[in-house]
Amino acid sequence: MPVRVRFAPSPTGELHVGNARTALFNWLFARRNRGVFVLRIEDTDVERSEARYEGQLMEDLKWLGLDWEEGPDCVGDCGPYRQSERLGLYQHYAQELIAAGSAYYCFCSPEDLNKERLEAQAAGSQPKYSGKCRVIPPAEAISRKKAGETASVRLRIPDEPLRFDDLVGGMVEFSPDVIGDPILLRSSGTAAYNYAVVIDDGLMQISHVIRGDDHISNTPRQVAVYQALARLPSPATDGCDWRLPQFAHLSTILGPDHTRLSKRHGVTSLAHFRERGVLPEALANYLALLGWAPSGGDREIFSLPELVEAFSLEQVSRSPAIFDSVKLHWMNRHYLKQSDPERVLDLAIPIFRAVGQIGESPGEDLRQWLREVVDLLLPAVDDLSQLPEQAGVIFNYDAAASIANEENQQVLAEPSARQVIEGFAKLAQQDGELTVERFRAVLDQVKKTTRQKGKSLFHPVRIALTGSPSGRQLDRLVPLLEAGSRLKLPTPVKSCRQRLMEFQQAWQR
Repeated sequence: MPVRVRFAPSPTGELHVGNARTALFNWLFARRNRGVFVLRIEDTDVERSEARYEGQLMEDLKWLGLDWEEGPDCVGDCGPYRQSERLGLYQHYAQELIAAGSAYYCFCSPEDLNKERLEAQAAGSQPKYSGKCRVIPPAEAISRKKAGETASVRLRIPDEPLRFDDLVGGMVEFSPDVIGDPILLRSSGTAAYNYAVVIDDGLMQISHVIRGDDHISNTPRQVAVYQALARLPSPATDGCDWRLPQFAHLSTILGPDHTRLSKRHGVTSLAHFRERGVLPEALANYLALLGWAPSGGDREIFSLPELVEAFSLEQVSRSPAIFDSVKLHWMNRHYLKQSDPERVLDLAIPIFRAVGQIGESPGEDLRQWLREVVDLLLPAVDDLSQLPEQAGVIFNYDAAASIANEENQQVLAEPSARQVIEGFAKLAQQDGELTVERFRAVLDQVKKTTRQKGKSLFHPVRIALTGSPSGRQLDRLVPLLEAGSRLKLPTPVKSCRQRLMEFQQAWQR
């Protein structure tokens, strides 16, 4: 049977890393086996589903590097690919199951069902439907339905264990006693999840269902639906054999505290990772290693084509995976370093613009300056969203605050500090641009006249120019301050001459 897998998200919110990993594993499995990857939108939750979320999740998947052969935007032979457009199919097969005796009308009201649920809970047993509408003769049920009585449609669960072989967890078995007869169609006519997903997977010829282990409890109900559909007479099956797909349930992703990953652990949606300047190849690489490990080594860096070549379900772990942001940041730094500088610059510009450090549509002079700024600051960041803070040394200068800083005061209290700063300021403020070469020459002259070197030389100068005794390479930073002061920016950059003047004035007060 050809490999056909699907990713079937609900457009009720942003795509988070758990679902993204599921999509990635399905995509890798399809590509590894030269199969088909189907994107299906499960939007039957009318109140919560929104078109904007559907568009965003498709954009996020494409950003991550995933594509699909069939879906809402590239219709294949098994469409439509939105559940809201498949309601007629669900109703059709429900009627076929009723006619075959595998399903029946249930006339229980929500109040009746809630009473049953509360009684079961009070007795300490697992709530399940009592099955009292099972015994209503089919002709009577049809008559009552035609007369206008409200009814749902339930599947008649057979009195036998429901089993499936999980490719990750092994053989799983459920007793029918803990399941009850599940609803197929609600009284409103809409399809229940465990029914709609089987109709969709069967008609779309899905060969493997790869999803999170939070779906394990849904699987026996779906197995029962498959079995009931497979028993339908040939004319009712429309050529579908309703063969049970192979299931693979992926382990849960946990936060550092070993609880289920959620918003309380910080950023979890792809949109937020994207906004923070995490590269898609870094996130895809990291997600692939959550619950999967390549055979034959401890390699960690993989491109998407390399992941396709190495991926197999046999290496998927049953143990929960821990989401480690430190590891993700390490991986992102690796990819940032390897990435094309122009690409990194294009990603960084909107981030600088969002905090007001630059304006709209930077010209070539500003782009060249920003290119050098990013190149200087990039080794100090985990993701691109941290660039504006690191660039504070360029855009934000407060001489008084620098002098008041306790760490700086320890350096400035040294007898040689004032001599170094005054000597540097005198030479630096002479005519001529403070280029890399001139900056080094000035420092050499100050070194000779003050006989200071190392920290005693560099720390006072750095504090006077940046407000901090440590940071990025000063000989690279100084020309950027000079060049930035000549650019028209929303937040003007102060030149070295201006900084030294302000510092000396503040220090004398």
